[in-house]
Parts: sequence; C-alpha cells; structure tokens
Amino acid sequence: MTTLLPASPDDRREDAAPQLLHADCVADSAGGLTFDVEDPGTPGTAHLLLRRRTGEETAETAEEVRLPLAPSAGGHLRAALPSGVSLAEGRWDAFAQVTGEEPLRLTPRLLDLRSLVDRVPGGALGHVAVRIPYATKHGNLTVRSWWRAPHAEAGEILPTEERLTVHGRLIGARLTPGGHAELRGRHRDKPVVRAQLTGTAGAFTLCVDYAQLTEAAGPGVWDLWLLPEGEPGPRARLARLLDDIADRKAVFTYPPTTVPTAGGELTARPYYTVDNNLSLAVDRV
Repeated sequence: MTTLLPASPDDRREDAAPQLLHADCVADSAGGLTFDVEDPGTPGTAHLLLRRRTGEETAETAEEVRLPLAPSAGGHLRAALPSGVSLAEGRWDAFAQVTGEEPLRLTPRLLDLRSLVDRVPGGALGHVAVRIPYATKHGNLTVRSWWRAPHAEAGEILPTEERLTVHGRLIGARLTPGGHAELRGRHRDKPVVRAQLTGTAGAFTLCVDYAQLTEAAGPGVWDLWLLPEGEPGPRARLARLLDDIADRKAVFTYPPTTVPTAGGELTARPYYTVDNNLSLAVDRV
C-alpha cells in the first residue's frame, strides 16, 4: 500500500536533497518498522541512519539512531527498527550511510501501512509508541514518531450547535470518579476550564459546552487534556495517533459553529494540530 498525503507544514524546515537511494518501508502493529534499501554499491559496512530534526536555526545536536543494514532478497539491504527501541517524539529523517562515506537521503518507493489502520494497543506497557513513515514535500523518507504515557486516543468527533462531543479510548491509565477533562488556553492569562468526562473500561466521552466555555474564557485556542484520575494524577493530551496518517491537520477539517454570547457572536471549531493533537479554536465573527 502506497500512501500519498499532503506534506506537513513542518516539512518546510527540510532542506532539498538529491534523491539517490530508494527504500521500501513496512510498519507492523506493534510499532516496529522494516526498511528495504537499494544497495548503494559502495564497499563497506552500511547502516540506516535516522536523524531527528532539531528545528530551525538551532545549535542543538541532532539525535541519531543507527541500525545495521544487512543483505536481503532482491539485491536490497534490510534494517529493522523494533518497537522496543526508543524513538523520541518528532520527525526523523532517513538516510543510508556506508562507513567513511556521507549519508545518502532516502526516498520512499513503497510504504506499507496497512497494519496501522484500526490499531488497538493492549495498554499493558502503560504507553503508546507510534511510528508512521511518510514522504515529505521534497519526496524524502521521514518517520513521524510519538510516545505518550498515558494516551487519550480521539475517535468520533461530534460538533453540534451547543457542544463538542468526543468519543475515545484511554490507554495506560484508568478513569476514576475524580477524573475530568480540561481546556487549557494557549495564553497564560486564560483560565483553565473543566469539561465533562465520563466512561468505563477504557472508553470515554468528553463534552465541551460552548456556552460555558465562551462565558468563562471567551476567544482563544484551547488544548484538550484528560486527567483520568483527577488531581494530581497523570495527564493525557487528546490526540488521534493510532492509524496511518502522519499529518491530520490538512486532511480532517471541521466546520465552525456559531455561538451567541452577550458580547457578540463567536465561532467554535475543533481542529487537529501539526502534532495530531485535538484543539478547539474560538474566534469572534
């Protein structure tokens, strides 16, 4: 299965590079990846190099993960990234490197992501590790990685005229009677607004009352968090990660809802951020 999706805005940080080597990548349901790389034809020991982006204009040293490339069928070289190998959240650019040579950027040919669709982790590890390979705007191979403990996976999103309802699954924590949801504004002067949270056996329903939110806080951008065990328990950012979509923001959009208030009409619109987190934007008409 080859997945073609719009390039993420975050890929504007990426430098264009010559497309010298092709690679296939297969994802498994446990979070592991297998890379089949075109043989560069250069003598020496070869490695697959994953290099984490550090952002623009930064002196920070890039994190790297090196995986041995071994001969495989069809004249390719194969490397495996097991699910147990730590990969910090972020975007990891893929290269092939032969000892003594410069790394060569990889370009994807086949991305088999079928096992990621409708993935349901057991939650026994207490965390969720997600790795989604994708093609950047320059046609390069990059892996988008998340690591969440605990994790609140957004499912069905139901915006109506009065409220926003989100159904989802909680992984790595349990929902207790003191559990609740919070809307945290991006600006420090905004109050934290609580939202209703109900559920059993890992399934939850979050409800945001638009009138309550606009009366308490007004316009702003609000990030949705779950506190399944209340204060001072663990916090889980609401996000949609357990499928094959590396960048949801441009793919899944929701219409704004008009909310009448004493100070004039506002609009409320749920949306996915560049990190696939779920947020709510409240704006003046």
